[in-house]
Amino acid sequence: MDKKQSVLKNFLTYIKIDTQSDKTSETVPSTAKQLNLAKVLMEEIKALGITDVELDDKGYIYGKLKGNIDAKVPTIAFIAHMDTALEFPYPGDEARVIENYDGEPIVLCKDVILDPANNPPLLNAKGKTVVVTNGKTLLGGDDKAGVAEIMTALEYMVKTPEFKHGDIAFSFTPDEEIGTSVDHFDVKKLAADRAYTLDGASPDEISYENFNAASASLIIHGIVTHPGEAKNKMKNALHVACEFAEALPASERPEHTEAYEGFYHLMDMKGNCEEASLEYIIRDHDIDKLEQRKALMSKCAEFLNEKYGAETVEICFKDSYRNMAECMKGHEEHIEYAMEAIREQGFEAKPAPMRGGTDGAGISRMGVPCPNLGTGSYNHHGNREYAVVEEMVVLVDIMLSIISKYAKGEE
Repeated sequence: MDKKQSVLKNFLTYIKIDTQSDKTSETVPSTAKQLNLAKVLMEEIKALGITDVELDDKGYIYGKLKGNIDAKVPTIAFIAHMDTALEFPYPGDEARVIENYDGEPIVLCKDVILDPANNPPLLNAKGKTVVVTNGKTLLGGDDKAGVAEIMTALEYMVKTPEFKHGDIAFSFTPDEEIGTSVDHFDVKKLAADRAYTLDGASPDEISYENFNAASASLIIHGIVTHPGEAKNKMKNALHVACEFAEALPASERPEHTEAYEGFYHLMDMKGNCEEASLEYIIRDHDIDKLEQRKALMSKCAEFLNEKYGAETVEICFKDSYRNMAECMKGHEEHIEYAMEAIREQGFEAKPAPMRGGTDGAGISRMGVPCPNLGTGSYNHHGNREYAVVEEMVVLVDIMLSIISKYAKGEE
């Protein structure tokens, strides 16, 4: 079986399907169009002869490939999400496949260049097959690269009966990009002892720590008067909103932080003199520091209410996901198997804290330890997103190596 041909075909098929989620929606999944990909996957899974598979009424796929060994070994699951980010449109038929990449800057469209000088991982793709955008859309590697890789791994196991494995579970989820994917995830349907998400970037990475996450929504109430008669009367909600934003530490914005450093990120700000709104996401690997960040924002709101009048600023918080690190204790071999598999592919395994979250964070808290692996795709959420097909094949081989280790009872 040609794994490269399989994973590329899968990937190009999936990215043509619009699956963007919608953070304003109250339905599950948040957009019906995510089901279009789910239905394609169901057809492909059944065509492989896998009958133990379900698409539930909330848009989640759960399935299992039955093992071909007699020994009782842990059931391992692989998970990826079907939805894509909201920042740019989906690519449709506009993605471009570059064979034998020459290592030079890639012109995606006028004024949008993918330059290895600014994207060091692209230097490793010289001579390989790279899939890029037209400079105006997402690619969808986050996380359709992960979906494609899992599907290729399943195809390989079905078509290669001499490859020995235990029961292999898999799941494809909606709404990860809006932070609600695990809200309706049924860990009993997954029926796995341990799991991995494929939702990262480079093949050499494994993450078993992630941010603790929360969001903050603010409404600021102003007082409108004629500007010519405004002295001591007008309260401009926009100016108060700016004052709140400037009260938070500028050094703790995403563009100034890395590794274990948390941040406040102003996602949206709009309004007029009468009313303004701000939407923040708040992140920190340390849960106590996350709470401190929320407390500082509350104090800033209290200060402005004292300055401009009670109920000028309303603030409310919503917790999202938690750091999975504490859930990994006692499951060190699950991480080590993945690191060994990465090293077997010629990479130096690099554990790194995720500066984001995955389905695995919530699933780990449900009792199934679920670290995150790479996908071979990069620059997620942007119009310079790209994927390296040979690296996607490496991820397939990493999965197969992990599966083989569990089948041999190496624990």
